[in-house]
Amino acid sequence: MSARVTPHDAEQPINVFPRLILPDVSRIFLDQSKRFGEIAQKHSLAEWLSFLSRLTSIQHELLQEYPLFPLPDQPVPASDEECSVAPIAHAFRPRNPSWRQALATLARELEPHATLPARPILKGLQEMDSSTLEALADRVLQVELGSGETGSLPFVAAALQVHWTALASRLDGTKVGPSASPNVCPCCGFAPVASLVRTDGETARLRYLHCALCNTEWHMVRAICTTCFDSNRLASYHIDGSDTSVRAETCDACGSYLKVLYREKSPQADPVADDLSTLALDLLVEEAGYGRMSTNLLFAPFLDAGSDTKVNL
Repeated sequence: MSARVTPHDAEQPINVFPRLILPDVSRIFLDQSKRFGEIAQKHSLAEWLSFLSRLTSIQHELLQEYPLFPLPDQPVPASDEECSVAPIAHAFRPRNPSWRQALATLARELEPHATLPARPILKGLQEMDSSTLEALADRVLQVELGSGETGSLPFVAAALQVHWTALASRLDGTKVGPSASPNVCPCCGFAPVASLVRTDGETARLRYLHCALCNTEWHMVRAICTTCFDSNRLASYHIDGSDTSVRAETCDACGSYLKVLYREKSPQADPVADDLSTLALDLLVEEAGYGRMSTNLLFAPFLDAGSDTKVNL
């Protein structure tokens, strides 16, 4: 059913490579939408993944027309090693109300394509007052996803992703210093959804963590735990019979895991889409006693878009 393998090989020494990759507004959600659609064609959760393909397609459309408003001033780091406060920190208040407008549009456009149980949720989001919506946003950003109104939280998260991705795309990467902790996004301070070993140009064979909120990617060396940074007690799991393009890197030092995607095996692999399409791998490593170090913001209890089967995320 599964295989446990030795830690990944260390990356080759490279003198110059980008420490930070900001999201490309022209393709980030479009690529995710295409990937969801591609995976859905041969997946047991095809209708649910197709629904997520539609959701991310709407995110793409919203991002193309997202309003521009002033960004916080970015202090210039004294050196590449200097730690800095995330310039678009997710905990910053008050939030610009544009995200609520994006949520209303997202809910309105998704409603006709949702299951009957989901339609009242989407309708309710369109009618909800601003204070209630902001409270839901606080829950998402504080990763309090486990109780009460969980059906609405993935949609709130989707709108917040559009908001923070728009912000991150406008940053000057040369003015973004590294985070105090290397496992949180240097732009917004949120946790990664997964990590990705890239194949393109100067980033080839390097691992980047992918932010679950603003879609920024930042470099982290391979063969090190993304939770406790131990390098001696790592292993990885994959599902027998898979192409091993998605693996769960586990750490026996802290008991956590995070998925790693390998573009050399699957060139179109996407951290958000491939994470949600490999729920069996999560079940496997959690049964082995490991806990996931972060979350996928679209990963919450929800009904399969085409059936009455509960998808436990």
